[in-house]
Amino acid sequence: MSKFSLYPVTLDGSDIEAKREEIRAYFHNTFDIFEKIFEVLKSDEVFYQKSEPTRHPMIFYFGHTATFFINKLVLMKIIKERINPEFESIFAVGVDEMEWDDTNGTHYKWPKVDEVREYRKKVRALVDDLITSLPLTLPITQDSPMWIILMGIEHERIHIETSLVLHRQMPLYNVKEVREFNICTHTSAAPKNEMIDIDGGSVFLGKDKSHNLYGWDNEYGEFSEMIEKFKVSKYLVSNAEFMEFVKDGGYEDEEFWDDEGKKFLAISGAKHPIFWVLEDGSFRYRTLCKLIDMPLDWPVDVNALEAEAFCRYKSKKDGVVYSLPSEAEYRLIYEYAGLCDIPDFHESRANLNFYHYFSSCPVNEFGFNGIYDVVGNVWQWSRTPIFGFNGFEVHSAYDDFSTPTFDNKHSLILGSSWASSGNLIMKHSRYAFRKHFPQNAGFRYVISSGDEKIENDIYESDELVSQYCEFQYGDEKFGVKNFAIECAKIASKFAKNHTKALDLGCATGRATFELAKSFDEVEGIDFSARFIGVGVKLKNDGYVAFVSKTEGDLAEKKRVSIDELGYDALKDRVSFWQGDACNLKPNFNSYDLVMATNLIDRLYNPRLFLQSVDERLESEGILILTSPYTWQESSTKKELWLGGYRDESGKDVRTIDTLKEILGKKFELLHLQDLEFVIKETARKFQHSIAEVSVWRKK
Repeated sequence: MSKFSLYPVTLDGSDIEAKREEIRAYFHNTFDIFEKIFEVLKSDEVFYQKSEPTRHPMIFYFGHTATFFINKLVLMKIIKERINPEFESIFAVGVDEMEWDDTNGTHYKWPKVDEVREYRKKVRALVDDLITSLPLTLPITQDSPMWIILMGIEHERIHIETSLVLHRQMPLYNVKEVREFNICTHTSAAPKNEMIDIDGGSVFLGKDKSHNLYGWDNEYGEFSEMIEKFKVSKYLVSNAEFMEFVKDGGYEDEEFWDDEGKKFLAISGAKHPIFWVLEDGSFRYRTLCKLIDMPLDWPVDVNALEAEAFCRYKSKKDGVVYSLPSEAEYRLIYEYAGLCDIPDFHESRANLNFYHYFSSCPVNEFGFNGIYDVVGNVWQWSRTPIFGFNGFEVHSAYDDFSTPTFDNKHSLILGSSWASSGNLIMKHSRYAFRKHFPQNAGFRYVISSGDEKIENDIYESDELVSQYCEFQYGDEKFGVKNFAIECAKIASKFAKNHTKALDLGCATGRATFELAKSFDEVEGIDFSARFIGVGVKLKNDGYVAFVSKTEGDLAEKKRVSIDELGYDALKDRVSFWQGDACNLKPNFNSYDLVMATNLIDRLYNPRLFLQSVDERLESEGILILTSPYTWQESSTKKELWLGGYRDESGKDVRTIDTLKEILGKKFELLHLQDLEFVIKETARKFQHSIAEVSVWRKK
């Protein structure tokens, strides 16, 4: 077993205390590796540099994985107190070129690196204590508090690999070699690639919740497909094999690039793979921290668009249609290779888990029944866009881990790389990236009759999001008017100034658009990217599709366009962001209106929000709260409820009275009213509720 990187823990066992120690060792090993890879950065000043324009500076990632632990532990009510609310806000949300990504440097006041190091020490101590003290039964299941600890560990394992990619993109003058990070030192002529026959058959993907290894939400469920016989390349495409494409003008010939590929070329100006460096007419190769002579027999590192372009080039050259493998075809390759899952698979058999190298190695070094690098060395791009299996369910602690990527724009990567560890090297793991993103990824090609046609609209398959779409964009029922529209009308009536508004807890965004009818700028914020994705889709694509349950498993498909709603002329006034109402980033400020509809009784600590909301408002700004006051312990611990209980003296505590107590010093209560709303469950079942609307003006 590698002394550098431990294998992930199994969820089963018979000795609880031994399992705690196993988890502790895995946690500290993960934390250590993550901090170790940042030693690559030459100085603390480099932490504030971006190696990739679409990403945050490296200081963000250094803090992000630690704050992830705290934010998830708070969300799941495992801990009550934050360590540093400011850090846990600015380091909370990463970027994936989503509409709601915030990469504007002026919105962040990054702390000193030493302050983040001290913060990480505090998080390490807290998590260590939790591992030894949290209730634990075996096997560990998804509703166990320990699952959240494992989630934080595996999340950090992901960022070990993705941070190494960013470090590798840094200019050489910003990085230094680290003694423990040994790269492969041998190379020779590249082997000639050839095709191997793979028998077809039925493929079954997915795992059930009784599986003994941690999994992300997209791994669970069921999917089956019948695959015809196909051929696969014996080796990953080497630097030498890809060199032919480059020297034959492959990057200049538009014939080999689809529209997305042409856009990538226009924006990037790429003439060769990202880790190739042209010096004096010859290509050299960028490893993590230095340039070396081109290792022709190592796998090429490319994005999916470059891999697809090569396949078109080779298809024309050979008169045979080549493509990237599908996810299902890869499973048959895996089975042909005779592989088994960890922990039974020994890491010495492949270039993964940092066991051999901190780099790629020759494509003919690790073979499996005649096929090489089925796992390890570099990831392998597929032609399959990631999607949810039948039975897909989000985990409440991280409900937007996968769903924002179910957009037909994120391609699955298969296998793992030299920098992969933890869940990344498990048989059932599923990771996907945008096609133009660089990763530790290359490819192999197949000759296949398969054609990947996965129709994938998450808003049609996500039941909760569809229900909110029906609530906000569906038909009115029983004479009850649209709640979002009515709330926006009340807001417009009471607001004195109409420059900037915040729709907090915006869900699928209807009220955000409605507020834009009377405000110059409206920001919609929701905790979950699942919900704001609907508003973003409506703004950018001009429509949103969802399903409305009718009876049992039956549902009616619906589609609403931006033109039907009359929002096309307003769309440039609205923007959507992901955020925690109890711990918003400081740049969300200067509003004439803050509207929080049906939010306060769903917050983990509503007082935190209410005690600081005045800081977000301009003078005489308006705060509008709506809520049916349906307090529940699944959202808010009872000790933090604002009403709906009796105090120690036996007196009834009502939410509106607590609101007056909390807000009274800084706000004047202008108006109270009831406002009905109806939520459809099926064609014959509806929730009819009455929210209390309170309107407050900042003193």
